[in-house]
Amino acid sequence: MNTATVHPPKRAPQDDIPALHWQGGPIRCGDCDYANLRALDGEQGCEPGHACMQDVYARRIDRFFRWHPALSDEQVNHSYFEVRAIAARRASLFRLPALMDDPDETVRLQVALRLPQAQLVRMAHDPHREVRIRVVQRLAPAELGALRNDPDYGVRELVAQRLALALLPTMANDPDRAVRLRVAQRLEMPALLRMADDTEPEVRRVVAERLPVALLSRLSRDMDWRVRWEVAQRADAATLESMRDDEEPEVQQTVRAQLAREVSTLGANHG
Repeated sequence: MNTATVHPPKRAPQDDIPALHWQGGPIRCGDCDYANLRALDGEQGCEPGHACMQDVYARRIDRFFRWHPALSDEQVNHSYFEVRAIAARRASLFRLPALMDDPDETVRLQVALRLPQAQLVRMAHDPHREVRIRVVQRLAPAELGALRNDPDYGVRELVAQRLALALLPTMANDPDRAVRLRVAQRLEMPALLRMADDTEPEVRRVVAERLPVALLSRLSRDMDWRVRWEVAQRADAATLESMRDDEEPEVQQTVRAQLAREVSTLGANHG
């Protein structure tokens, strides 16, 4: 009986992308620091065109480090940014602080995803918005204050979603409508009432959805019919009576339906 070990055949390059060295030209296994791995089979070794640290293709670099995560620490300073970024996914946490100022945002993005909370705040002013977005997603709400005035509205919008409620009123006058919408969705009284004068009807409509019923009359004469319609959904009888002859048919219909419901409820209670 033949008990010789049968080694699986080497795989062809995947994705129909030829193996190419990250500096251009063919893969040069003899020049690689890990050339000895070529003699090993499967995930113990490496394969040009499939799992290779020298390839220009990020997926093949990633597969190499998935096979050899222990080598990540050795390559966080590699000249090719894709190697540094992929190595940063598995490198020791102690190696990450040195990469916070990496010249490539792809690397810094990976750092922001893994850096311990105590050090993450140092990346709050990273020059790239995607890095700052990851920072906002991971920082504790109480530590987001430094990003309330970020130059990118997308970053500020995320801040408004997670910022501690005690600090949220400071964002009620943000220059961007999308940010103020997020603020209005979370803001508590009495700060919410101040947003009833917002310049954007979309923001005032959110305010109308959340104001206490006793204060809805503040918006019953709003210039935008959608805000008035929102008021009519929740208003008390006195406010509804003041809106009975609203100029917008949709609002008028809602007001009269709500008033009829009020009468029906009262009749049922006293019947």
